Amino acid sequence: MKIIETKQAPNPRRVRIFLAEKGITVPYEEVNLMKGALKTPVFTKLNPVQRVPVLVLDDGTAISETVAICRYFEEVKPAAPHLFGEGALGRAVVEMWQRRMELGLFFYVSQAFRHTHPAMAHLEVPQVKDWAEVCKVRAIEALGVLDAQLAGHKFVAGDAYTIADITGLVAVDFMKPARLTRPTDLKHLDRWYGEVSTRPSAKA
Repeated sequence: MKIIETKQAPNPRRVRIFLAEKGITVPYEEVNLMKGALKTPVFTKLNPVQRVPVLVLDDGTAISETVAICRYFEEVKPAAPHLFGEGALGRAVVEMWQRRMELGLFFYVSQAFRHTHPAMAHLEVPQVKDWAEVCKVRAIEALGVLDAQLAGHKFVAGDAYTIADITGLVAVDFMKPARLTRPTDLKHLDRWYGEVSTRPSAKA
């Protein structure tokens, strides 16, 4: 078993944080996405959409998509912490907020980065600057939604740390290379970020 990743990329970081929280150790194989490693026939056979991370099981089965990999490990090690929630309602709430963090925040931050950063020009063809500006606005709007949620909850999906917090943390951290400035009036977001960014797993 191994995880193929580019460590500097945000999605592999989400998996590393998840595994650190679960106390699971998996060997990693580093590939350089900036130098075309994801375009090779060998990698494309593992993941036809040419993205990292990819979990390769001992029998050769390849699992891609960040949340799918995390779900696999949650099933393999179902003991606490339950990062996808507990019970029907708990799991539904975590799923709801995980999707909001991924599709409403992380996606837009990533798109702003991919469509503006010079280093991404050869991978994001064409770079659409107008789309990047739209994404920046939507990412900031998502932070407002998150701040309102955190006004009444310790973590994104309630009182327990979950995968929704992992996605939110990585998204907020990725705002820096995307050249997005976090609004200064989101005090609940600031409180939450101070807590989740200092957890040991955040350094994974």
